Amino acid sequence: MELFIDPTDGRGIATQIYAQLRDAITDGLLVTGDRLTPSRALARDLGVSRFTVTDAYTRLNAEGLVRGRAGGGSIVCATATRAAVPVAATALAPAPQAAQTDMFDPNPTSDARFDLRPGRVDPTLFPTSAWRRCMLRALQAPPPQYGDPAGTIELRTALARWVLHSRGIDVDPRDLVVTSGAQHAIDLVARAVVEPGATVAVEEPGYPPVAELLRISGAKVVGVPVDDQGIVVDAIPPSARLVYVTPSHQYPLGMTLSRERRLELLRWANTQDAAIVEDDYDTEFRHTARPLEPLQRLDEHGRVVYVGTFSKTLSPSLRFGFAAVPRSIAPAVHALRQAVDWCPPALAQAAMTTFIDEGHLQRHLRRARHVYRHRHQRLWAELTNTLAQHGRPLPSDAGLHVTVLLHEQLTDDELRAATRPNGIGVASLRGSHRFTTPRSGLIIGFGALATDDVPAALHDLSEALGLRTL
Repeated sequence: MELFIDPTDGRGIATQIYAQLRDAITDGLLVTGDRLTPSRALARDLGVSRFTVTDAYTRLNAEGLVRGRAGGGSIVCATATRAAVPVAATALAPAPQAAQTDMFDPNPTSDARFDLRPGRVDPTLFPTSAWRRCMLRALQAPPPQYGDPAGTIELRTALARWVLHSRGIDVDPRDLVVTSGAQHAIDLVARAVVEPGATVAVEEPGYPPVAELLRISGAKVVGVPVDDQGIVVDAIPPSARLVYVTPSHQYPLGMTLSRERRLELLRWANTQDAAIVEDDYDTEFRHTARPLEPLQRLDEHGRVVYVGTFSKTLSPSLRFGFAAVPRSIAPAVHALRQAVDWCPPALAQAAMTTFIDEGHLQRHLRRARHVYRHRHQRLWAELTNTLAQHGRPLPSDAGLHVTVLLHEQLTDDELRAATRPNGIGVASLRGSHRFTTPRSGLIIGFGALATDDVPAALHDLSEALGLRTL
């Protein structure tokens, strides 16, 4: 640990060293088995004599706090239980916009016996061996200096081939930017095209973190209703400079934006001189119907930014996403990427490039699609059977969650009280409403739930809801 010498302190230097180390041990900052810095090295770092340091160490040894070990230096051998550290006084306060921001998921690392939260994936499906080989290959070369803020041209070229193969999107690698997930991409695009105070439109209900992201960036965020065909284009304010949509699998209700609405939205954006952010967050997992063409593919005027992520296809812990942006704003987005975070991690980019180029991603997706399709079928059967007395599941042909509209009104607190004691993690539909009266419902994710556990999980969820509504 770092030690400090105060020349104005009336105590001797040895006493100052002794006191700082003693306090660190009794407060639990240094624990049993920790090794103190060798006396010769500490004397050199502090610019004092070695005798001064050994004097302090001798006093600690005499009090039984450390012991000397032949050839092993001084080792901490007694640790007190550290008392709670009082919060330091501060004059700082968050800005009003930041103070009003709530965490979408306040307990992202919490465990549940049955994890039915949306946005979760099955960690057992992760291709660990293939990813390890790709990372080891990346480590064969020394890490480079700062890189291209948009990402290495090798990775962007691999991504361009990937989206052409998977979604039919023909994009120049120069118009791609590698990001730390989809929200990072949306943040960069919003910074590039939206002035503070401008109006932006989001789906209602929709994905809460994006609405919050746009709000704290200084935009005026408005909610636009959705129906069984997706976002209602006629309800978008003419003043909106940006529209955020999830057309392939609307979050959270699950419908697909119809082709007629896609063309209508593109016409609207061109007439109003607005941008469209197309978040294609989980379209790789189609369970029944064939996907419609992406908005970006139908766009003839360069209005659409296509955002993709590997959080669902691989793992959210990798923090990999990308945006395909129109050439007109690509330089601004790349410059903003450098200003915010300079560049993506070079080694991870090299590994991802190899992972895509050698076909590991495609093989992984084939396996994952098979597993999730079967899991979706099991979940749907249970929802329409076990949980039918409590709610109505909404049709969903893609993704890793299904939304259920509950017959009974259930607050978020009541839902947590009913499910958490039974080891069930599930999300409320209420949190996805930001601008209108929320509906009572559940967003049931099945990504992290083992297929064989689906019946038991839905049975326990049904029982928990039944006890609540008695």
